[in-house]
Amino acid sequence: MDLVKMATQLFLNKLGTSAGGLDPDMVSNALSSLLGGGNGDLNLSDLISKVSGSGLGALAQSWLGDGQNDSFSISDVLSVLGESNVAEFSNQIGVPEQETAGALSDMIPELIDQNSSAGGLLESVGGVGGLAGLASSFFK
Repeated sequence: MDLVKMATQLFLNKLGTSAGGLDPDMVSNALSSLLGGGNGDLNLSDLISKVSGSGLGALAQSWLGDGQNDSFSISDVLSVLGESNVAEFSNQIGVPEQETAGALSDMIPELIDQNSSAGGLLESVGGVGGLAGLASSFFK
């Protein structure tokens, strides 16, 4: 399954009953804009860098490992992604911002965790060199 489809499915599952009637393609496009710059894909290495750059490196590291994922609060989501970006995303899909931010706070750690096992994230960050650069961002 491609990353955008996986993220869309996870997000809709996290929204629960609020997802009823939402067009998955519209959600995919909006997620791509929010988490990938709108190029039709998601950029997990950029997302992890944003989380780490916001002083939450240990949080991101918990998602990359195979252990328990630390929780990503709604306030962290708004801080990392930008309140205006989350508000725009919410407007695009027609779901209240608090519900959207809550679903994102549940979805993002799971998405990163599922793609960091067995080398999945290694490929998405550009191999060993990209992972080394990503790891160095945790300690800045």
